Amino acid sequence: MRLRVLFEPRYGATYGEHLAMAQATEAAGFDAYFRSDHYLGIDAGDRTYAPTDSWTTLGGLGRETSRVRLGTLMTAATFRHPGPLAIAVATADAMSGGRVELGIGTGWYAREHASFGIPFPDTGERFDRMEEVLAIVTGLWTTPPGEQFSFDGRFWQLDACANFPRAAQAPRPRIVVGGVGRRRTPLLAARFADEFNAALSPNDDEVLANFRRVCEEVGRDPASVELSTVVPVACGRTKEEAEARADGLGEAGGRLLAAGVVGVGDDVLRRVEAARALGIGTVYFHVYDNDPGHVQVLGDEVVARLA
Repeated sequence: MRLRVLFEPRYGATYGEHLAMAQATEAAGFDAYFRSDHYLGIDAGDRTYAPTDSWTTLGGLGRETSRVRLGTLMTAATFRHPGPLAIAVATADAMSGGRVELGIGTGWYAREHASFGIPFPDTGERFDRMEEVLAIVTGLWTTPPGEQFSFDGRFWQLDACANFPRAAQAPRPRIVVGGVGRRRTPLLAARFADEFNAALSPNDDEVLANFRRVCEEVGRDPASVELSTVVPVACGRTKEEAEARADGLGEAGGRLLAAGVVGVGDDVLRRVEAARALGIGTVYFHVYDNDPGHVQVLGDEVVARLA
């Protein structure tokens, strides 16, 4: 079982705060440090939230950590053109020595897009765009030296590109696709992804069973795709400490934690074991507070005990 930290700060986080959380993640024995790719927080009315760019951040973290894998859950396909995205991710991968993964989704936060002038088409078009993004990014990463890559899509056209972003990993960084949609999300994951993430679904078993059916329909061996889930957590060495963490996140944080665990290590371990029983090999602990001590508690009470 791979245990990872997914940091989505309730009030935003500076690069220094991300660094402290990533280094705490590494010290606590986790497999990876992932961050959300958002320009607004879970409370759209919070005027104190300060956004940071995910791929700039992850490139820096790659130079200041040595072991943990690094990535996004999820980069919105609406945020960046596919060519520059392929270059940014490959650059961060090279900076980390080959530890980067691209988690990518359609984008969903309309207010966030409006705030920063990013077009936000309807759901169907966002899926169409994401399909082209995945085709272009993987094409740019895997075209052999000396050859050219062209793409003639509805939204993007690439004309005989012969200069490719080279990641440290071969043949390319891992790709994570996830969500609870019954058709288009699992189809894209079956075509392009190394890992399928059941997101914040309260019914992981149904989402994963549907994904396995879709894989079989398109001729992909479901066993060739890693399965993962997200578990929001507020963990403490005592129940009172965990509840204090949850209370500090306010109403919006409380809504997210309703799908997760507020409790001690034993409570979190039961959720991990339930995921394992469904065939899930990776759990992302969704952490909302900017406290490296929270990561250390999870390391002591969960990671060390599973190891």
